Amino acid sequence: MIKVFVADDHAVVRRGIKQILADEDNIKVVGEASNGEDTLSQIHKTDADILILDITMPGKNGLDVLIQVKERKPALNVLILSMHPEEEVAIRAIKSGASGYLNKDSVPDELITAVKKIYKGGRYISSSLAESIAFSLEKDSSVPPHENLSDREFQVMCMLASGNTLKQISEELSLSVKTVSTYRKRVLEKLRMKTNVELTHYAIKHRLVVQM
Repeated sequence: MIKVFVADDHAVVRRGIKQILADEDNIKVVGEASNGEDTLSQIHKTDADILILDITMPGKNGLDVLIQVKERKPALNVLILSMHPEEEVAIRAIKSGASGYLNKDSVPDELITAVKKIYKGGRYISSSLAESIAFSLEKDSSVPPHENLSDREFQVMCMLASGNTLKQISEELSLSVKTVSTYRKRVLEKLRMKTNVELTHYAIKHRLVVQM
């Protein structure tokens, strides 16, 4: 039996995912959450094999939750769901430990296929997104500066670009303000920038800021 935990801020979407999975005899939904905080507080209480995680939730977004989940439960498989097939976010999600990345427009059968493949230890990316990533890499083989950031640096950069203050970030990530400030300094140095405004423009240009 494949045990699945569903995290999405839209009740209709959660209901739809659960209905799709319920049609499979060997898949069972063992929990659900509507935001990042609830996901992190509940996931360790379950014996889920796979976390289906929405990328755009209130509070902590999917990438934030993904990084923290993999720190706490590295063996848990995570399938990211998104309304937006941006290859930059998909690549970062996979590098941060996600086992799959699927667009919400995908047909039900594709969700089932992804869950089963991930459960068996594989990875899954929708064909449309895989084509987009391949085209992007073919079009520009150079590595963008943000690819040289660590996962935590990338996380801090995205939160700064989204308008969060150092204090807000420290509270979200359970880090001291001084530590967050150090991460900010490293990010600016690696990207050769001086201000948060520059970070914001860069993040928007490269479609790194996940918005509601």
